[in-house]
Amino acid sequence: GEYVSVSSQSDTEQADMERERHELATDPEHEHEELAAIYVGRGLDAELAGRVATQLMAKDALTAHARDELGISDTLSAKPVQAAFASAGTFAVGAALPLLLVLVVPASALVWTVSLSSLLFLALLGALAARAGGSPVLKSALRVAFWGALAMGLTAGVGALFGAAV
Repeated sequence: GEYVSVSSQSDTEQADMERERHELATDPEHEHEELAAIYVGRGLDAELAGRVATQLMAKDALTAHARDELGISDTLSAKPVQAAFASAGTFAVGAALPLLLVLVVPASALVWTVSLSSLLFLALLGALAARAGGSPVLKSALRVAFWGALAMGLTAGVGALFGAAV
């Protein structure tokens, strides 16, 4: 799922880059004005913004427009395979933690123990990811736990609807 999602993002970025490449080839003056306007919007005076746009476009116009107009750079571009492996790895780690409880919890308490521990571990992993990324920890942990609980509830509901619930 992650591969497909990030591949779609990558396809969009590539289409944006092709469009920008075409615009640079057919109307470089307008593209220069567009880039200079971006720099004016960021606080440069018009003269300096024009010089910056000229220098950056002389070096690599497509990269300048990709970064400053489209928000695409090598470090921020979509990487589907990397995203898929990261998602699979975190999913495996996150699933392993509640499953370890299966070894020590009595069968009569498994459903609630695994469900609640899954939410707890989701919140903890969300908090760790937020801390690593510099995001608000509590907000991120609560968001991950909320959506995890919703997904678990919907899954249980569909299971009950089709007679596959425990």
